[in-house]
Amino acid sequence: MPPGRVRGRYWRGRLPAAALGWPLRAAYQVSQGHNRQSNMELTVGSRTDIGPRKMNQDYLGWWPELGLFVVADGMGGHNAGEVASHLAVEAIHQFITETAAGGDITWPFGIEVAQSIEINRLTTAVRLANRKVYAEGSRHAELNGMGTTVVAVLVSGDQLALASVGDSRIYRLRRGNLEQLTKDDTWLASVLGEKEAEDADPAHPLRHVLTSVVGTKDDVKPGAREERLVAGDTFVMCSDGVHGRLDSAAITEVLMAASSAPEQATRLVNEALTRGSSDNATALVIAIS
Repeated sequence: MPPGRVRGRYWRGRLPAAALGWPLRAAYQVSQGHNRQSNMELTVGSRTDIGPRKMNQDYLGWWPELGLFVVADGMGGHNAGEVASHLAVEAIHQFITETAAGGDITWPFGIEVAQSIEINRLTTAVRLANRKVYAEGSRHAELNGMGTTVVAVLVSGDQLALASVGDSRIYRLRRGNLEQLTKDDTWLASVLGEKEAEDADPAHPLRHVLTSVVGTKDDVKPGAREERLVAGDTFVMCSDGVHGRLDSAAITEVLMAASSAPEQATRLVNEALTRGSSDNATALVIAIS
């Protein structure tokens, strides 16, 4: 299922089993206890809107058969931001696809043995995306300096691995409690901390000054973590066009009021635009049942 600049999409089905072949997974992960199957289902819905901008530099892609979900928010003059977000999503998809069948994997940046194979695959994919965007920006003068945020999720069995660069976010709603699972790579968050930055004036001039993005340097270090899935969980992946206008309370209210992942994604985007979002707005919702 290729990514697309569609306004809304929907999918429902079983959680993907372990994406890697058993020999490799067993050799690497049995001791960590991550080799599990799951009878849970996921429902996915997404929505992206150009908002008041002249072009949509947000881009999203999801492939349920791989357990892969990605949201990117590009930046750069002319159409450079659009190019950056597309390149990043496609590069991440390519590496996850290439490593889904098992067998030998080439790790261009080495491997973190303390991390799961899913975390290693995802962070490697993001770093390869960075390499791709950086190379294209260096090669073409009109694209020089382009970059993009990235949030990516890889589901395998009852585990969800995530990686992030920039200020796009991933939230989890569990039993009515919303938690931000990613850390913003912003100047404000680095100085004030996540909670204080969240509560800061939305008009603060340094609120959206990024300290790390994909594509502006020759390498990047994604934030990453892994979470156990629980039936009833809802995950939200969104660009700052959404969370810049909707605080945690507003996001929770929208999620609790809507009855399905597609409706939740649509309402999040629409509510952000209604509240005056001046940016492209994108939300991808994954509901576990």
